[in-house]
Amino acid sequence: MTDIKNLLKEFKDIAENPRQQLDKYLDKGIKAVGVFPYYAPEEIIYAGGMLPYGVWGGRGPIDKAKNYFPTFYYSLALRCLEMALDGSLDGLSASMLTTLDDTLRPLSQNYKVSAGKKIPMVFLNHAQHRKEEFGKVYNAKIFKQAAERLEEICDVEITDEKLKEAFEVYNENRALKREFIKMCGDYPNTIKASDRCYVLKSSYFMMKDEHNKMLKELIDALKELPKEESSAPRVVTSGIITDNPGLLNVLDEYNICVVADDVAHESRALKVDIDTSIEDPYMALADQFARMDEDPILYDPDIWKRPEYVVNLAKDNDADGCLLFMMTFNDTEEMEYPSLKKAYEKAGIPLIKMGYDQQMTDFGQVRTQLETFTDVVQLNRI
Repeated sequence: MTDIKNLLKEFKDIAENPRQQLDKYLDKGIKAVGVFPYYAPEEIIYAGGMLPYGVWGGRGPIDKAKNYFPTFYYSLALRCLEMALDGSLDGLSASMLTTLDDTLRPLSQNYKVSAGKKIPMVFLNHAQHRKEEFGKVYNAKIFKQAAERLEEICDVEITDEKLKEAFEVYNENRALKREFIKMCGDYPNTIKASDRCYVLKSSYFMMKDEHNKMLKELIDALKELPKEESSAPRVVTSGIITDNPGLLNVLDEYNICVVADDVAHESRALKVDIDTSIEDPYMALADQFARMDEDPILYDPDIWKRPEYVVNLAKDNDADGCLLFMMTFNDTEEMEYPSLKKAYEKAGIPLIKMGYDQQMTDFGQVRTQLETFTDVVQLNRI
C-alpha cells in the first residue's frame, strides 16, 4: 500500500527545491527552458526533449530588477526578472515569455535587454482575439515560430510527431490534476491546503510524464481510503498565485479545505485539453488557447461571464465561501474585483478579499479574516 504521507512529502520537497530539480535534469544532460507566466505552450518545449521549468517568482530579494521596473509593479514580475539576473536561473538554455497583461509586456522587454543577453528569450505575443479564425491562424504562426526559435537556440528538433506525443502527456497531466483537485474536498484530513498546493506546484519543476506517474500513485492511494468527514470550512481560492509558505501554514492552522480554485498558478490553465484530432499541431495549440475563458487576463466582451463562473465554482463544490488573494499592484485583478464582489453578494456567498504578496511574512490580518470567516461558517451551519 502506498504511504500517502511520504508521497506528499516527496511532492513538497520537489516544490520547495526547484533549483535542486533543475540541477538534477541538467546533470542528466537534459536541457531546460524557463516558462514565465503564463499561457505559454509548454508542450513545444517538452516535444524537444527539454524540461519546461516554471518561473513564477517566489520569496527572495528584489534588487537588480528595480533598475528596470517602477516600484509599483507587482512583485511576481519583479522577482521573475530578479531570478534571471541573480543567477537563480543559470543553466537554462532559453526562456519563454508572454505579453498578456500590462506588466508581463514590459517584463518581456526588460528581460530582453538584461537577462536575455545570457539566457535567450523566446517571445510570444498572443493574439487576444483568439476565437476568430484570423486569431487562430496568427497564434498558430507564433507558436510555430517559437518552436523554430527553440530549435535554433537549443539545438534540438521539434517534430509534429513529437508535439502530438507531448499533447497526450499534457492532456493526461491536466486530467489527473483535475481529478486530484476534485478529490481534495473528499479527503480534507489527509490533504491539507499546503499539500494540495505542493502537489500542483511540483509539476512546474518536473517532466510531465514523471509527474503523471506520481499523481496516479497518489490518486490510487486516496481511492483506497473512505471519504472523510470534517467540519473544516470549504473554500474556493482565487488570484494569481497562493504558494507563500507562511500563507499555507495559516490555511492549515485554520483547517481550510480548498475544494476548488480559480488561481492562475493552479487550475486556470487546466480546464481545456488539446484537441488531438486537429491535424496541424500548431493549430491545435491555437484552438486550445481559443477555448480558454474565465480569466481576467484574457479578453472577453462579456464581463459577467467570469464572475458567474467563479460563483458557480463555489456552488458546485458546496463551498462556504471564496478567499480572494489580491496581489498588490495587479491592476488586472483589481479592476475586476467589483464585478466579483457584486456576483458573490447576489449569490449570498461570502467573498473574503485579502492582500497578497509572495514576499509577505506577516499574516496577522489574514489570521483575523480567517478567524472571522470560520466563525461565520460555523454559525451558518447551525
